[in-house]
Amino acid sequence: MVSKKVVVKNPTGLHLRPAGILCNEAVKYKSKVYFRYGDNEANAKSVLSVLGACIKCGTELEFTCEGEDEAEALEAVVSAVENGLGE
Repeated sequence: MVSKKVVVKNPTGLHLRPAGILCNEAVKYKSKVYFRYGDNEANAKSVLSVLGACIKCGTELEFTCEGEDEAEALEAVVSAVENGLGE
């Protein structure tokens, strides 16, 4: 299991489009990909789970990946968030 923290930079947070981009990146990998925010946890492969988290700009997320390609999955989702998820 590997994990890393990242801060959401999108001015509007994780609304539908960036949430979809994050999920599309996460589903490319076999590993479980989820993130913690506060005391909660969300599945990064589920658009509804990501949207339900109501993540705003400036929120710190801790991504955790567990599985055979966990390092690659973690690098991909963290990089996607750091690069603004298409915005």
